Amino acid sequence: MATKKTKKETHVDQSETFVSIQKNFADSNLGVEEKLRVLYKLQLADSAIDRILNRRGELPSEVEAIENEIEAIKAKIAKYNEEMEALTLSITDNKEKFASSEEVMAKYRAQLDKISNSREYDSIEKEIENLDLEKQIAEKFIGEAKMKIAEDKAEVESLNERLVVREEDLRLKKEELENIAKTTASEEASLKENRNALAAQLDERTLNAYERIRASVRNHLAVVSIFEENACGGCFNTIIPQRLIDIASMKKLVICEHCGRIIVSPEMGK
Repeated sequence: MATKKTKKETHVDQSETFVSIQKNFADSNLGVEEKLRVLYKLQLADSAIDRILNRRGELPSEVEAIENEIEAIKAKIAKYNEEMEALTLSITDNKEKFASSEEVMAKYRAQLDKISNSREYDSIEKEIENLDLEKQIAEKFIGEAKMKIAEDKAEVESLNERLVVREEDLRLKKEELENIAKTTASEEASLKENRNALAAQLDERTLNAYERIRASVRNHLAVVSIFEENACGGCFNTIIPQRLIDIASMKKLVICEHCGRIIVSPEMGK
């Protein structure tokens, strides 16, 4: 019994361009002319979507930048608050050490009046001296910690003021962006639906090449028409007569030798 042969799947190279798929361009359910029409319509849909996105200008990136700044401000405030909390706990500990040292020193001083042994007297005096040093250290730390807390509070106050301003900026920017999005939402949704339907008609290699060219050029045009009768509509270099004939026939994939874009006949738009 003969086994049924299955068509081998063509490997999709993510670096492919229209030039690399030129020989196999006709290997799909669509004819060359129909495939070119689909690509041209896909480009028109994507260009229309690009124009809508361009209306938003720098707003999306501005919103993101303000959101990142707000998060950074909040993180700084949280860090200062944690530091102040730790300093407050340390102040409490040092106050306890200070009070404990004073209490022990008072007991040692009371013992001094009852001691006749000079060696023991000197030992207690040394202990009192050490405790007094501990008191001074605790007192010094408490003073420095209080100054640092005051500085941190001033920083937090300044950051909170900045936070209020930036949150209001964010609200206004988002409101502006939402208003623009609302006015174009219906049109954008319709274009994306049409765009996805067109993309679904193309094989993966062709679609991949199309997306790659679009991403690599500044104007995002992967499929262009003839400019002023004899030039590429993408890079504006002159097209030789034979290629102009091939383009007009709409039966052959023609690639601009300068920019790698597909060039189609102006008739595609009619």
